[in-house]
Amino acid sequence: MKKYFNIIKLAIVALVIIAGSSCQKDFLKETLKTDRSAEFLKTDQGILQLAAGAYFQAFAVPTNGEWFYSATNYGTDEFRIGGDPSNSPWNNYDQTFNSIITVVNGNTAAANFQWDELYKGIGNANLLIENATKSTSTSTAIKSTSLGEGYFIRAYLYLRLVSQYGAVPLQLDPLSTVKLDFTRSQPKDVYAQIIADLNKAKDLLPTSGAPAKITKNAALHFLAKAHLFRASEVNSAWNSATLATDLSTAVTLCDQVIAGHPLASDFGAIWDYRGPNSASERLPEIILSAQMTNDLNTNRGTGNTQHLYFVSRYDVQDQMARDITGDRPFSRLATTYYTYRLYDMVNDSRFWKSYRTKFALNGASPVAPNVKGDLGIMFVINQPGDTRYTLSKIAKTTAGTNLVKDVFGTGKNIPTTYVAYPNGRTTDGALNTDLTTAGQSFPPLSKHIDGSRSSLNEVIGNRDFILARSAETYLIAAEAKIRLAKAGTGTYNDALPYINAVRERARYKAGENRAGYWDGGNTLISASLQSPGVGNSFFPGNSYYESNNIPVTTAQSASLAITDITKLPKQDEFILTTLGASATYDKMLGLVLNERSRELAGEYVRWADLARTKTLVARAKAFNVDAAPKVADHHVLRPVPQSFLDGIQVNGKGLTATEKTALQNPGY
Repeated sequence: MKKYFNIIKLAIVALVIIAGSSCQKDFLKETLKTDRSAEFLKTDQGILQLAAGAYFQAFAVPTNGEWFYSATNYGTDEFRIGGDPSNSPWNNYDQTFNSIITVVNGNTAAANFQWDELYKGIGNANLLIENATKSTSTSTAIKSTSLGEGYFIRAYLYLRLVSQYGAVPLQLDPLSTVKLDFTRSQPKDVYAQIIADLNKAKDLLPTSGAPAKITKNAALHFLAKAHLFRASEVNSAWNSATLATDLSTAVTLCDQVIAGHPLASDFGAIWDYRGPNSASERLPEIILSAQMTNDLNTNRGTGNTQHLYFVSRYDVQDQMARDITGDRPFSRLATTYYTYRLYDMVNDSRFWKSYRTKFALNGASPVAPNVKGDLGIMFVINQPGDTRYTLSKIAKTTAGTNLVKDVFGTGKNIPTTYVAYPNGRTTDGALNTDLTTAGQSFPPLSKHIDGSRSSLNEVIGNRDFILARSAETYLIAAEAKIRLAKAGTGTYNDALPYINAVRERARYKAGENRAGYWDGGNTLISASLQSPGVGNSFFPGNSYYESNNIPVTTAQSASLAITDITKLPKQDEFILTTLGASATYDKMLGLVLNERSRELAGEYVRWADLARTKTLVARAKAFNVDAAPKVADHHVLRPVPQSFLDGIQVNGKGLTATEKTALQNPGY
């Protein structure tokens, strides 16, 4: 897909060159050899260029900008508003979130951004399908691969649309003229089309080429996901006829994908980004990813910006400065206390490999005895009742307190320490009190951090964006098994092998340094790119021992396997009790949703998971303090954009206000 990404960028460059040449005096006398007609699209070269454009629009475009994270991460149990409220309507579900999103500032994602970009991608896929079908080429890459890619991309985008909006227009042919008479097809019909397209795709696509190219296993993964989504609670009014088949089919498909995409031996290996085209981006676990490039000849400023949005304001803390290894702290998405209660912090490595809990002191003027490179900021993610720390923020500016010492390092005082549960506190929220524009404070998700950028202020990142990996495939199968047990086929224990495969991978290995830490921030191309006098804020360690208060060990951690569904891990029991889940099915569904958080946090799947299972309201109320006051049942679907409603015509006339209301999702 990097090749396709480059082709589309080069096409843009070519257009610029052509436009520039028009000022030449004798331009009109020249023979134009770059003209493209509809007939060109039927040629091998034309079809390959259509495929390149379809890849780019479907996979790369969403990673550039703020609507993608807003629609998939906000308003859930995992993330809430950080220090910057640019897209707070998407999280808070208040009166500002409607068919027209109230503008907070120039960064606010409009209601139509997601809708428009997904339909642009569907238009590209329709063109690809039509022309690959009509082509008389004998090339397998054209007649099979490109056609399969077209079916896959259309299905992938419609799955995104139906999970966000429910009923949506089904447009299955390219549009050559203006069309204004759209209607919304019911989810039942949309899912039938998605599944039909993916079944075609799986028979046409190659078995190799992952994760850069769409493969047969990518089609199988998303086909399993489509069957699971159709079988979910949000569709319970009509899905009974397909429920059993959907679930059994999903398990069969997942088993095929799992066989071809083994889990990485270490969860941290997935996030071990060492620079553009890193080995971590080609692990067999990764099924499909949006490919990025740092080639300035082809990268025209439309790369991955998702690294910007998860980092807290480390740069405003004592003796700290913004630098490339710390990333640009846009501070949009703050971790919630749900996250701090979710993991077995002693035995499960995933929190400590997914979140940055220490920053190196890097300001131009460190205060003696501190020097650059010392521990500058620490987040202690302890558990309720811990009495070791007096306040949620312990800093030089906090009168009457003693600073926390770097007991596992230099022994010096740490300029700034944040504590999740200070002074024996048993209730959540201590860290939330410092979420102000002066000092937003939370351990940032580090899965997207990118220090390989070309300058301090560069927003374009080079990391590939993972769209599917087999750890999720395991959890799709587990959820299907849980739903089958509820329907009377098999038992709830049938889900445990799939869940335990993911959990056991998360254990610390024998000999592993549990305090060791790496993220993609420490991929600085050259020290000369840093601001004068500023050092690296990346710190090669985490607060595992300070948070857990246990002796240093290199022993393998205790097993995370669940062997008895009546004795779930205490972290799950706490969350399930908070949610009021008591029936076996509710607890097992809650378990797999918790496991999806532990494994897939910040991977842009959470909102759809909670919406389709109709657990969004309960979980947002319990764990997202900004969303809790306003989130309601109708929020399991998004508002249809006003721009779409205003543009529709019937018999040459725009819709009346009553007709627009009838076409809108309830509650908006």
